[in-house]
Parts: sequence; structure tokens; C-alpha cells
Amino acid sequence: MSPTQKVVQSDKPIWYFLLCWTIFNLAQAYRLELQADEAYYWLYSRFLDWGYFDHPPMVALFIRIGDTLMHNELGLRLLTVLTSTASIYLLWLILKKYAVDAWAFILVISGIFIFHIYGFTTTPDAPLFFFAVLFYFFYQKYIDHDKWTLALALGIVVACLLYSKYHAALLILFTVACNIKLLKRPSFWLIVFLAAILYIPHILWQVQHGYPSVNYHLYDRSAATYDSANSFLYLPGQLLMAGPLIGWFLFYKAFTVKIKDAFIRCLLVNCIGTLVFFFISTFRGEAQPHWTLIAFAPLAMLVLIGFKQPGGRPAWFYPVAIINMLVIVLFRLGVLFAVPVVTQIGQIKSYYGYKDWAHIVKQKAGDAYVIMDDNFQNPAKYDYYNNTLKGFSYDTRNYRRTQFDIWPIEEQMQHQRALHLTDDPTKNTTDSIKIKVGKWYVEWIDDVRTYQKVKVEIPYHELKLHTGDKKDIDLTITNPYPYQINFSNNKTLHEVAMDACFYRDDGSAYTQRAPGSFNNLVLNAGESKHFIFNINSPSQKGKYELMFSISTAPFGGSKNSNFIAVEVE
Repeated sequence: MSPTQKVVQSDKPIWYFLLCWTIFNLAQAYRLELQADEAYYWLYSRFLDWGYFDHPPMVALFIRIGDTLMHNELGLRLLTVLTSTASIYLLWLILKKYAVDAWAFILVISGIFIFHIYGFTTTPDAPLFFFAVLFYFFYQKYIDHDKWTLALALGIVVACLLYSKYHAALLILFTVACNIKLLKRPSFWLIVFLAAILYIPHILWQVQHGYPSVNYHLYDRSAATYDSANSFLYLPGQLLMAGPLIGWFLFYKAFTVKIKDAFIRCLLVNCIGTLVFFFISTFRGEAQPHWTLIAFAPLAMLVLIGFKQPGGRPAWFYPVAIINMLVIVLFRLGVLFAVPVVTQIGQIKSYYGYKDWAHIVKQKAGDAYVIMDDNFQNPAKYDYYNNTLKGFSYDTRNYRRTQFDIWPIEEQMQHQRALHLTDDPTKNTTDSIKIKVGKWYVEWIDDVRTYQKVKVEIPYHELKLHTGDKKDIDLTITNPYPYQINFSNNKTLHEVAMDACFYRDDGSAYTQRAPGSFNNLVLNAGESKHFIFNINSPSQKGKYELMFSISTAPFGGSKNSNFIAVEVE
């Protein structure tokens, strides 16, 4: 038998595996309702742009392409399913250099739990994973062959990585750090130049919108105090993502592989570096288990390369890996066929019941806007399943900012009649809806009046006060809307007010209302005016964060300024 025939024969199990993988993912993509965030990213695709509050725009493009072909769950997830299969095949092509065994490849890949999650789930992690694998595919060739064509391909792939998720910066930095000799190649600077040029539109978007992604990821997401649970749960979460039964062994095998070339070194540095980076991030907040997805492509390759080195693969690995794979498949079947014990697990609950919920709420709302408090996923699901843009998230001062603070939906619903929907039983509502996904309380707002986008600028980064102090703060209030805004409460159904909010580390807050002169302010489109707010220092000593919030009934007030640190002595 010729060498060519041997290669073709060894590829057969891979082709069968890829076929099964694709069919399984297509079935899950078609049958399951949208996951908590997927509908939010569908809204991204309705407002295509060079950037978004939370993420770069690649996920929006992925969804827009599939959703244009068919507006259902499969359409939204179609490119994720296809690129997942393509990613696995690319991994196989990369590993051919190391003569990896096909069955070992199948058992390792199918045993890594996180690969199953992103085999059909469409979030920014899906394009990130695909372009990361594509990066490794071209980079492996580029190490051995300094060609301008490979540099051109890598420049485009690096830009696509950065347009997928900001975590891509780790892959780029770790790759260069472990192979400094790249800096001596003229072709390397083509990669840098091309990627930078292609990324300029996103940078300009950030500048034009006041760097919302930078502020959110670096500052807004930081926890006020360290929670040790985030660090203690990090390792178990990573072991689960690697495989419920074999995860521990995969990490051991990957980290003990012998470095025999620059590509293996690249894989090891990226795998360890990414995992360590996100562990360190647990000291400032939660690091969700899936954030390390880009570490699992090099992890899988390192394990399979290690199987071909001295020490190889232990005899027990195949039977345990088969059981591990069956556990994952049975779990996925439980999700697919809505087995009750499975459907009650964590985020899996969000796959069920929201299509009916969206249609029932639509029957209640008719053609009116539907406003929900502090939950960007549910308004997005309402929009997706009704194929509308009339679901809106009112992001209160106790919540986080979202893309709803940027989209033009808020402007379009002003002074209209809207349905306010909440799952908070303490709200003073007039009606309720009780369905499978819970009980919801509703009320009609006859004249919507919100100021979620109004910008309040504080002329300080920090303040030091004494208890009982009074201080005049010269605020700059800017109207970003394309129409005049008037804070007057004369002849209005819903009063507007501005509060100074002092937050403590324990979550408690002290608020102070602005004087009536605030209601005399009238701002034309794009206009800024100064307003003197005389604040009273909190009576308790300690450290606070101060923020200014504008509210109209029945809403709790939005985040209209950044936070500044206040120390009361």
C-alpha cells in the first residue's frame, strides 16, 4: 500500500467523526431555543456596526449571514456549526505533522466538554475559536516558511481574531513573546501593519462612543471586594470544561509535553498563559469557565502530540475516554430532548419556554413597546421571537450598562404608550402573566419619558470630604438625543428627578435629590449645560463611590455618570 493510500485510509475515521459532529450540532441548533445571550447578539446583527458595548462585531456578522438565510434558531447558529466542524478538521491537519493517531484525536476532541458547548452556541467565543485555530494553521507553516503570502493570511486572520473577542490579544501577545525572532522578519511587520489597518474602524468606533468596551471590561466589571469563591471555583470549572472524567489527565499530559520545536512551545505558552491570566483575573471579579476557550485548542494539540512522545498514552485512557464521551453525549441528548432533571441545571433553563413567553407577552402588548428592567437577554428574546425591535432594556443605576444604552430604540419610544414588564412582585403593577418560565407583572405607561443616554460629567476623579460637609459640584449635563429634552414636571404624567448616589462596598446606598432648579433645565439636541449640585456628605465615615442618576417613574433611575471615589473622614 502506498503512503498516499495510508493517509487516505487514516483520514476515514475523521471524516465519519466530522459528519456525526456536524449532524449532532445541527440537530441541537435547530431544536433548542436561544441561549441567554444569543438573542442579544441577534440584536447586534440588526444594528450592524464596527463595534458594540460588550464585544467587537464578528458575532453579529456570523448571525446576520445565517439569519438572512432563515429566521430560526438554526439560521442564527448555522455559521457556528459549520466553523466548529471546520475548526476540528484544521486541528487534524495541523497535527498530521506529528503523526497523531486518528482514534486518539477523536476521543480527545469529543471528550473536551467546552468544544461541545461551542459546537452550536453562537456567542463571540464561536468566531474567536474558529479564527484561533485558523491562526495556528497558518502560523505553523509560517514558522518554517517565511513567505509574504503566509504573512498576508496571518494579518487578515489576526484582524478577524480581534474583531471576534478582545481575548484574542492574549493569543497574539503570547505567540510573539515565545518567539521573539519573529521581530527580525520583514514579513512579520506586514502582519502587524495589515492587522492594524483592518482594525482601525473598530478603534474609531470606540473613540466616537467614549471607549464603552474599555470602561466596561477594565472598570465596570471589577468587583468592589475580593470574593475567594471566584478563585476556588476556577480550577474545578476548567477541569469540567476539559472533560468530566479526563480533564485532569489532559492538563497533566499537556503540561508535561517535551518542547521539540517552536510550534509546540507556542502551544504550551498560549495554553498556560491564558489559564494563568484568567486565574489572576479572579482576584478582581468572576472569570467565567468559557472565557478560556482559546486555551483548549492548544491543550488538545499538546495532549495528542504528547501521546506520540516517550511515555505515550496509558492503556486505561481509551476506555475512560470512551465513557467520558458517552457521559457528554448523554448529557447533550438530555438537553436536546428536554429531560426534566437536565433542564433545571443553571443556564440550561434559558433554553426552554421563552418562545411561548415572548408570544404571550406580544399578545398583551400588541404593537406597543415592551420595557423590562435590568435584563438585556429577555428583551432581546422578546425581539427575536417576535421579529421586532420593540423590546427594550431599561438599565437602572444598580445594574450595568448594555448596548441598549447605545441603540436608537429609546429615542423611538418616547411619549408613546408602552408595556412595563417585570418579574419583581414588589412593583406596584396592575396585571400579571403566569407561565412556565415564571410569573411576570405588567403595567401600562401612557407617556414614556426616559433619559437613559443623558451624560452627566463630574469634574473630579475623586473627592475627600468630612461628615457634615456640603460641596458644590459643577456638573456638565449633555443631551445626546436628536431632539430637545425638558426636565420640567409641569403637566407631565411621570416626574423626572436627578439623584446623587453614594454607594458603599456592601451595596448599601445613600441618595440625595437635586434641588428644584434641575427641573428648569432645557437642552437642545447635542447641547451641554452646567448645573451646580450642592451635595451633603454622608453621615457615616468610610469609602464610597459617587454617581449621578436621572429617573422618571416608574423606573429606578439610570447610570448617567461615571463613578468617582469619595472618602468621608
